[in-house]
Amino acid sequence: MKFGLGVVIGKFLPPHRGHKLLIDTATEEARAVVVIVCAKPTDPVPGEIRGEWMREIHPSVRVMLIDDRYDENDTRVWAENTLRWLGRAPDVVFTSEDYGERYAALMGAQHVSVDPPRGRVPVSGTAVRNDPYANWEFIEAPVRAWFSKRVCILGAESTGTTTLAKALAGSLETSWVEEYGREYSVKKQAANDNQWNSAEFVHIAQEQARREDAAARHANRVLVCDTNAFATVLWHRRYMGEHSPEVEAVARAGRCDLYLLTGDEIPFVQDGLRDGEHIRHEMHRWFEEALAAQPVPWKLLRGSPSMRLREAMELVKALLEASKTHR
Repeated sequence: MKFGLGVVIGKFLPPHRGHKLLIDTATEEARAVVVIVCAKPTDPVPGEIRGEWMREIHPSVRVMLIDDRYDENDTRVWAENTLRWLGRAPDVVFTSEDYGERYAALMGAQHVSVDPPRGRVPVSGTAVRNDPYANWEFIEAPVRAWFSKRVCILGAESTGTTTLAKALAGSLETSWVEEYGREYSVKKQAANDNQWNSAEFVHIAQEQARREDAAARHANRVLVCDTNAFATVLWHRRYMGEHSPEVEAVARAGRCDLYLLTGDEIPFVQDGLRDGEHIRHEMHRWFEEALAAQPVPWKLLRGSPSMRLREAMELVKALLEASKTHR
């Protein structure tokens, strides 16, 4: 190690591989590294979340979150504040910016400039915010989870939800989350347990949400979900005859950017778990009514599997295009 205490400072809005190169260089050359994350209340990604990301991506560094209320062009103020935050002068400052040399000198520290022309990692925070999907290779798993669009396939029994979810994920070359409720039902049936209770639906909703969040970290821009907690709300109503505030709370906390409702015009197929065709059309109406009463965009898909997939792909493409704005 060449240095004792090293400092890296920035907004990290969001963290990307350029930042990773900078901090990895710091950890290679300094015995201890402090990363200062500057955050404003108006930032499109809250500072607390960026701080959590930095701790995950760089577990060996100390992350400090500060309230960015200062003139970004006043290097002296930033140097004075850094001395106050650290309680001492750093030995070295690592930056990729023009201000780095003066900022370090004002603290009596050395300066190490890391890839200032962005030749090794051609990306910036602005580029990622403007179009995260074009810069996907430059962001880490927790940041990908933040930017991943979630598309949920919903529908009554035997309306082709799983068929569409699997085909859509394949066409998008991305991850998909299978229906945990079905997995749970198979085990319940194997145990000859025919009685349901509200706690089971809460568990199903929570586990579905947990699996979605985990899968979003590895998605290729879009995560496809074969149902979510929103649907569990309706299945609780179906089996328990009433709404569940607990399941609804899980649904409200979840994320979805587009709902695709599969039509009930296709032939019903009994697989041994389904209640039967007699309730399918009523459940479909429940889904339509519930989707119409919530704010997330949704679309009813009918026709053959290929027709549904084609329309779903067009809707996802439009969703990604609409997201290419400054966040």
